[in-house]
Amino acid sequence: MKKICILLLVVGLYSCNSQSKRPLMGETEYQQKLNAQYKDATKSPLKKKDLRNFKGLDFFPIDSSFIVIAQLKRTPDTPYLAMATTTERKPYYREYGTLSFTLKGKDLTLTLYQSLEEYNDPKYKDYLFLPFTDETSGEGSYGGGRYMDVFESTINSNDTIELNFNNTYNPYCAYNEKYSCPLTPRKNHLDVAIKAGIKDFKK
Repeated sequence: MKKICILLLVVGLYSCNSQSKRPLMGETEYQQKLNAQYKDATKSPLKKKDLRNFKGLDFFPIDSSFIVIAQLKRTPDTPYLAMATTTERKPYYREYGTLSFTLKGKDLTLTLYQSLEEYNDPKYKDYLFLPFTDETSGEGSYGGGRYMDVFESTINSNDTIELNFNNTYNPYCAYNEKYSCPLTPRKNHLDVAIKAGIKDFKK
């Protein structure tokens, strides 16, 4: 009987330990890292009531056809201008360049931006900002558009760069209205359904 009790205790401890170390939700490393960030109360934009029931963000299925090579046309010396947000805050961005690529048989263009605040911060100086809307906006993805981080250091010597629409994220105001989020400029609307990346958040 004593041996049985000890065995049950060991099995129970192992079970608890296995549950605590279960892998994060997400099909890719990117999705797992994003889910880990949103699960962490010290970093998450989620409201407390949503964080309590949080099990993972919703994504479209991974689709390699939404990974494209874009040609960058730089626009040097463009001025930093105030960008409209969901609040009265007006952060300053400049047009870094335009990205041209073909997706689903369509020739498309997006404007890439550089934040003045991030450019002046050594920690984020490499960051470039790519907001966009598409035909899923408000119909499966967040109506205000989605964001993609692009890094200056990943631009190739021939001014091409890989855009992976599977690795997109929502602005924080999609989860909590207390945040101030840049509005996607109208010229960054894609006339195609980007059924890849983050979906709208079901509150």
